[in-house]
Amino acid sequence: MAKSPDSSNNTPAAADGSKRGLFGRKPKAVTEKKPSRLKQIREVFNMTRRHDPMVPWLMLLAFLGVVAVSLIVGLLLNNWITGLIIGIPLGFLAATFILSRRAERAAFAQIENQPGASGAALSTLKRGWITEEQPVAVNPRTQDAVFRAVGRPGVVLVAEGPTHRVRPLIEGERKKLARILPNVTIHVIETGRGDGQVPISQVAKKMNKLNNELTKTEVSAVSKRISSLGGRLPIPKGVDPYKARPQRGR
Repeated sequence: MAKSPDSSNNTPAAADGSKRGLFGRKPKAVTEKKPSRLKQIREVFNMTRRHDPMVPWLMLLAFLGVVAVSLIVGLLLNNWITGLIIGIPLGFLAATFILSRRAERAAFAQIENQPGASGAALSTLKRGWITEEQPVAVNPRTQDAVFRAVGRPGVVLVAEGPTHRVRPLIEGERKKLARILPNVTIHVIETGRGDGQVPISQVAKKMNKLNNELTKTEVSAVSKRISSLGGRLPIPKGVDPYKARPQRGR
């Protein structure tokens, strides 16, 4: 009797092949490799040098200065080799610190005067602050905005825009907060380069200098109380708080 066309598929070899296809290991998914640490530092350095041409010389000066001091101390102790061995890594550390500080300034220079820059400044705050990623008040026509943060000093409203335009937004938000938080201090910081305004690169520093008035437990309670307001304002077109984000030096 003639074999059917499908009979060849029933051989043991074919069965083994099908089993391997069903139960064999799946090929590993191709994942994108993260850039190496050195590559990240190189990218940050190039970005910083474009906005601050002096940064290579400042880094070199910091490196040589630290190495020179370590070498002098080693000579005074009759052990200059140890002084040099200690000074070289410390010099690299000093140069990296200079790069980090200058990179932060360059990053803020890139986003200054852009919608959402104040929110980007809040993103650099250290632990202890509860911030809002989106503005709590916006003027759709002028794109002026008010951002909010809650910390141990109380509630901080950070506004961007000319004073005469952003003042109604600030007062409206202050009145809302005062109704539900009558005993909590509300601070106001206006970002910009005008009189009484704070550059966005200095916002976090100014906020951290405010006197503490609340405990950590009270900060959490205040944040939850504010969240009970609800009715978060939709973000109008043209205002993208996620667009402005400073690249920190790593």
